[in-house]
Amino acid sequence: MDARPLRRSPLAAWLRKSTFPYPFLATLRPRPSDSAAGNLERSMSSIDSITNGSEKQALSEEQGTKINEVRASLGPLPDKLVCYSSDASIARYLTARNWNVTKATKMLKETLKWRLEYKPEEIRWDEIAHEAETGKIYRSSYSDKFGRSILVMRPGHENTKSTKGKIRYFVYCMENAILNLPPDQEQMVWLIDFKGFNLSNISIRTTKETADVLQNHYPERLGFAILYNPPKFFEPFWTVAKHLLEPKTCRKVKFVYSDDDNTKKIMEELFDMDELDCAFGGNNQVGFNINDYAARMQEDDKRMHLFWSQENASSSSVQHETITTNVFGNSGSDSDKPENGTPGR
Repeated sequence: MDARPLRRSPLAAWLRKSTFPYPFLATLRPRPSDSAAGNLERSMSSIDSITNGSEKQALSEEQGTKINEVRASLGPLPDKLVCYSSDASIARYLTARNWNVTKATKMLKETLKWRLEYKPEEIRWDEIAHEAETGKIYRSSYSDKFGRSILVMRPGHENTKSTKGKIRYFVYCMENAILNLPPDQEQMVWLIDFKGFNLSNISIRTTKETADVLQNHYPERLGFAILYNPPKFFEPFWTVAKHLLEPKTCRKVKFVYSDDDNTKKIMEELFDMDELDCAFGGNNQVGFNINDYAARMQEDDKRMHLFWSQENASSSSVQHETITTNVFGNSGSDSDKPENGTPGR
């Protein structure tokens, strides 16, 4: 029996689009440019993929089997990393690799190795506070209508030059956003404000490293990213930058313009306009205050420490050696084993 996903059928795609609860969102497109070099692919900004983030489908028996296969391949994990052997965590990695067990296992092992070396859970506010002074990235004090954490990004407020420092701050923000997700959500939202953005803010290197961290170590954590009022000169950069992103990630990038009534409606559907920052068309005039934000992050640092202390309460050196051997020694490559097809193949 052919069990391929229904979404591969043109009829199914039409039905899905026509029954989407917010039909006007399907009209959202990047603003066309007169320049051929700045011509953006319309498919990259189609908004009909936005969901509330909590529409989780029950796992099929085949998917459950694949999750168990990945878990078995990981072997014993130290308590500090045992949360990465949960069904939800493994499912995110399998989803990112189209339910290919070999590729998902390799990806997850590389994340475990990265976390052992980079120690993202140990980054604290005092270490990265200088990166946050201008509010170039910060977690908003409000969430979207579905409870998802929101990271506000303002590339026009860049204040440092070190790519290493920028990435470390980005990782801190990702960890903080995940810490503040409600139990029924796994994804966050990015709101990107282009006010004050200019050519000096463009960095392919930083963009590439940010994309690598997001896609390799935080799979399926981004629900969608709204690019608010990107200038025309951003279009050629996007034409290059989108090739650094996986197609699935690229489809999560949405273009919104404040003078377009059709695209503005998405903000009303997804956010409480009284809470939403005025920079994104909302009524909230408070804005970013570094002192208030520092106090919030210092409190979150305490929660982060408590969370990981509990996770790591009974870790042992033997367990650490085991995971080091598993992750560093036997991750394999895509060509080492036959590929597992996607569900239904």
